[in-house]
Amino acid sequence: MQKISPFLWFNGEAMEAAQFYVSIFRSSKIEEVMKAGEQVMSCTFELEGQRFIALNGGPQFKFTEAVSFFIHCQSQQEIDEYWSKLTADGGAPSRCGWLKDKYGLSWQVVPEQLGGMLQDKDQAKAKRVMDALLAMSKIDLQQLQKAYNG
Repeated sequence: MQKISPFLWFNGEAMEAAQFYVSIFRSSKIEEVMKAGEQVMSCTFELEGQRFIALNGGPQFKFTEAVSFFIHCQSQQEIDEYWSKLTADGGAPSRCGWLKDKYGLSWQVVPEQLGGMLQDKDQAKAKRVMDALLAMSKIDLQQLQKAYNG
């Protein structure tokens, strides 16, 4: 069992959100649903081996960008797929690979290659990549590679 699990607070949308996230990630499932009568109080779900708990806690708290989930992507196709699904139906793009889904939860959809590019010993390469990144909403891996190559 996972020792630490993200605990997400929703306003009556916990089950709907869990089903939405499970539909996006391939290795995912709803594990447990706890009800009080007919009302879902909480549910536990797994995305790519990471366990989450969603609670219908009420309107008191909202998600902020102070917490986000980072998706490590291997290809532009993977970036495009997650970006499209997570911004669907009311989600909103932000900058540098960040977005908010329709529930207000923040995600970072980022290629694995980005860290190496930004940490290159050649400061000119790293700066060109950072400049390109700062101009992007959804990350374009081809444009980053072009900036990296000069």
